Amino acid sequence: MKPIFIAAVFALLTSILCTPMVVVYFRRRGFGQEIRDDGPQTHLIKRGTPTMGGVAIVGSTVVGYVIAHVIIAIRGGGGPNASGLLALFLMVGLGTVGFIDDLIKIRRQRSLGLRARAKFLGQLIVGVTFAILALHLPDKYGRHPASTHLSYVRDIGAITLGSVGFVILAYLIISATSNAVNLTDGLDGLAAGAAAMVFGGFALISFLQYRNPCEPTFHQGCYQVRDSLDLALVAASALGACFGFLWWNAPPAQIFMGDTGSLALGGLMAGLAILTRTELLLVALGGLFAAVTVSSILQTGWFKFTRIRTGTGRRVFRMAPLHHHFELAGWEPVTIIVRFWIMGGMAVAFGMALFYADFIGNG
Repeated sequence: MKPIFIAAVFALLTSILCTPMVVVYFRRRGFGQEIRDDGPQTHLIKRGTPTMGGVAIVGSTVVGYVIAHVIIAIRGGGGPNASGLLALFLMVGLGTVGFIDDLIKIRRQRSLGLRARAKFLGQLIVGVTFAILALHLPDKYGRHPASTHLSYVRDIGAITLGSVGFVILAYLIISATSNAVNLTDGLDGLAAGAAAMVFGGFALISFLQYRNPCEPTFHQGCYQVRDSLDLALVAASALGACFGFLWWNAPPAQIFMGDTGSLALGGLMAGLAILTRTELLLVALGGLFAAVTVSSILQTGWFKFTRIRTGTGRRVFRMAPLHHHFELAGWEPVTIIVRFWIMGGMAVAFGMALFYADFIGNG
């Protein structure tokens, strides 16, 4: 438990102390956020606020993980494991895609960066590479970081995807989750606060799996998850990094995470779900992000359908994603953020309850 706490604390301190340096540097370089002209008009005053703050989150997560392993090594423990490194690879890889997207926005002074095809291609390359590596790299027990079985709170033995099916599913989960966090990152602190709660859930899940392994002795209710302690270190580091960043990202934000942060955080959530064998449980844990994504899908789908049927497109919401609907309805941004945090916390609590019910039920 101590290494997990150490990872979270050092990531928190690194994030909260180094983010102001990132703010100063980006301001000097003119790395300011461009704002959509068709969005809520109250957002226009945020134009020029430093963006790409996700580099602080990603960097702090890596620092927390590394320092925890240094302390483990000093005490005679082992070094980093494949699962933890794969999760960080996914986070850094998608963060790099987001960084390029943010940089294009800044250079071209517009609110749109990479074209959709280019962004999906970047996600495809990183996601497929992660999935292929996750099916290899066996440990001394012959376990691989990921499984070709579909998982809920553990592998569903009756549903086998095969290697190709797993790679496709992994990409879909990674792409969907990273884009869901990206859609949610529309108000100061909203995505960072909600993501921190999800990573807290994964840290606890990984720790419970670490305390109940199937190797070297198989027993009822054990978890066939490789490197669960390493995954707990990554999740705890991300938790601390998000909380530290939130100090500077809370309204009124002094820096935005940008696509650099949102794609990285979403990718890490997906990676943790795949590596902890809780793929379907991610829908519950990330219920807030799922709801925001569904609102955008409904808005786009209904508008296109009604335009085809009547010639005039109609909308379900005043504006999508969902938080902008409430803004245009007259809610104060801080009210929306806090209430969405509450919804996110309830979703994580529900997901943890599902996991713990299975944990208790299997002894």
